[in-house]
Amino acid sequence: MRKVYHRIIQIAGNVITVEADNVGYGDLAEVTSRRGSSLAQVIRLEDDKVFLQVFSGARGVSTRDEVRFLGHSMKVAASENLLGRVFTGSGKPRDNRPEINDNLVEIGGPSVNPAKRIIPKNMIRTGIPMIDLFNTLVESQKLPIFSVAGEPYNELLARIAMQAEVDVILIGGMGLKHDDYLFFRDTLDKHGALSRSVMFVHTASDPVVECLLVPDMVLAVAENYALEGKRVLCLLTDMTNFADAMKEIAITMEQIPSNRGYPGDLYSQLASRYEKAVDFDGAGSITVLATTTMPGDDVTHPVPDNTGYITEGQFYLRNGRIEPFGSLSRLKQQVNADTRDDHRAIMDTMIRLYADYKETLEKQSMGFSMSSWDQKLLKYGDLFENRMMDLSVNIQLEDALNLGWQTLAECFDKTETGLKSDLVNEYWPKA
Repeated sequence: MRKVYHRIIQIAGNVITVEADNVGYGDLAEVTSRRGSSLAQVIRLEDDKVFLQVFSGARGVSTRDEVRFLGHSMKVAASENLLGRVFTGSGKPRDNRPEINDNLVEIGGPSVNPAKRIIPKNMIRTGIPMIDLFNTLVESQKLPIFSVAGEPYNELLARIAMQAEVDVILIGGMGLKHDDYLFFRDTLDKHGALSRSVMFVHTASDPVVECLLVPDMVLAVAENYALEGKRVLCLLTDMTNFADAMKEIAITMEQIPSNRGYPGDLYSQLASRYEKAVDFDGAGSITVLATTTMPGDDVTHPVPDNTGYITEGQFYLRNGRIEPFGSLSRLKQQVNADTRDDHRAIMDTMIRLYADYKETLEKQSMGFSMSSWDQKLLKYGDLFENRMMDLSVNIQLEDALNLGWQTLAECFDKTETGLKSDLVNEYWPKA
């Protein structure tokens, strides 16, 4: 029998404080007021004082209202019945369908024991050349997509959700505009990808505490699916909104701020989510791809800056394209040697020539005369951007490799590419 507390000693924003014992960090409570009941979560313990974030907000809550602790932390259903469903950040149905309460698991658990992990070795095909060919996504990888507001990062995640060769897609939306939420739902439904997906969506109008729950909800469900042998891809957007929600609560709690007002444990909070990426020994895998918007395109902003120390590379999304310079998948070497023998050679050669094309553009903008080599580079750069960098392109890796050879053949002679003669003899397009 859990105690019911009838005295709230402080109300600050959406955080209420009661004096209670035998309460754990992260535990849930039910707050009953004249407006009805609402869940609340313990976000701080200080001696016998317990601070709770009220999900529906503290408006209408008085100091004489009831608080009843439930004795457990937030749980989420983790079963096959979740596929095709859309939920709020607190796990309530957003699609006007029945609640699911079978196989409940607690969220926010520890990351997987390293002894249970294996070295990443499998590629995740996405059909996007700038990923598959140049910065391969590997199972159990954790990668951010660094971007600025206005870039089509949600469209990119939706493309990956539709095309990625995995068993289950889990989408976590944090601070989404309602239009973005509808875009994800309708796009996946239209292309038949919703049937293998589960969405946990927090919109900008929802309680801020639900924003903090979304990654934990997604990753708890992902771990359950992975233990059943499934290859799971988690798509999170936007981790900067997640960090801003942390900052908002920290300010309410009057915590001493760190860099730009973010809490001092920002790194640990981000790492505890990203480190859930894993390839299980004898089971499935969890791969995490998360959007991180950079205010003012500032990579030294605390959120992308801390993220860079945790993750295994990054994708830079600029001008509607994944930039070849700066984008890096550090685990691509684990799989590139096993795709096709020309993969690494084509990847390196095309990026090198594209860098030369960028230098030629600078020469052209300054009025220098263009040599015949410069003219070849200008033609090559235009073809490279249209055939490889355009995010609307959807081709398999082998077709992208063949297209790379074709692009080189259309712009250069065999001897001008610097490729090994045995590869040229095997793959150079026949006239």
